[in-house]
Amino acid sequence: MTTNHEAHPKADAEDVDEKQGDKVGQALNDERFQMLADIAKELTGTVVFPTYFDAAFHLRQELHDPALPTARIARIVSLEPLVATKLMRLANSAYYRRRNNQVIDLKAAITRLGIDVVRTTALAIAMGQLMRSKDLVAFNDFTHALWEHSIKTASATRILAHTYTRINPDEALLAGLVHDLGAFYMLYRAVQYPELRARPDTLKHLILQWHESIGVTLLNALGMPDEIVQATIDHDQPRAAPAMVRTLSEIVYVGNILAGTDFEWLRQNFDPDVGESGLVRQNFADLLPEIEADAQEMLTLFT
Repeated sequence: MTTNHEAHPKADAEDVDEKQGDKVGQALNDERFQMLADIAKELTGTVVFPTYFDAAFHLRQELHDPALPTARIARIVSLEPLVATKLMRLANSAYYRRRNNQVIDLKAAITRLGIDVVRTTALAIAMGQLMRSKDLVAFNDFTHALWEHSIKTASATRILAHTYTRINPDEALLAGLVHDLGAFYMLYRAVQYPELRARPDTLKHLILQWHESIGVTLLNALGMPDEIVQATIDHDQPRAAPAMVRTLSEIVYVGNILAGTDFEWLRQNFDPDVGESGLVRQNFADLLPEIEADAQEMLTLFT
């Protein structure tokens, strides 16, 4: 970005680190706000993600009709070999496998999993590929922590829905998976700004402040179901620790905490067992071993 030196006459003296030769102070602030402005502009038009992410959402759109015949779904999915392979592995995983019967073809895998899981799996694979993108190597530790947190939250939301409510566990899994999609998107966009790429702590601060609102706008722009979008709103905002979950929003809030803390992937030294987070973890402590085991299996399947 070109800095306006007329607007900031002391920019050369104050905004350039002589030792490092890069921007600080007002010039760095300008770059932060430029990224936010660029994101806001993009979200009002065509959202740009990597090609494989576009493919995942295209696949979701093609599978929008829940009445599609299984054979038709299998033909569509077979065009994405990585998705097809992961679906086979998922169908034969401990969570979905029944009576030790192993599925040996894609059509049988889709029948076992259902169309909602097929669509969510495509998205999970795209998120996993984004996490491993060479463009994000500067944020490698951060992206891996965010990916693991998203998977663990998805496991928690699925188990919470199944255990305590009549909400579709696969719908809850999707909500948990995408609850921090705004953070993924901000990371992807940040690599285009050299000063932010060189300062991961500055980027973490921006994500902490903006990922929720950007995520909601992004999910709407991508055509996510409204109930999923609504469930992600204010998921990181502290509230009284619920002793029970009834709504999808409560499931996402609690699942996010059970996955670590509300800001696990930003504040690695934060103790998850104190305050309201600690109360939530106490209230649902019986589920923690199951969530941990399920998350590890999901990481193996999707990574």
